[in-house]
Amino acid sequence: MMLHPSYTDLLEVVNSETEQGEPPLVNSRYSIVMATAKRARQLIAGQPALVPSRGKKPLSVAVQELNESKIHIVGDEA
Repeated sequence: MMLHPSYTDLLEVVNSETEQGEPPLVNSRYSIVMATAKRARQLIAGQPALVPSRGKKPLSVAVQELNESKIHIVGDEA
């Protein structure tokens, strides 16, 4: 299965908030997967979506939220 946006695109979005010269906030696809899975569980538990979500699966909503910078990863262990 192909993920759109790609992991590379998501890493760029997440790391776009770091200052010039600072190390990237997230270095691995694992961190992206863990963060979106955690957010998907929050959505399943009833938290409101931050993007239009009608008919979408929770993981797709979580990926879209991350891609649109509606949610943020705090540290590489998120």
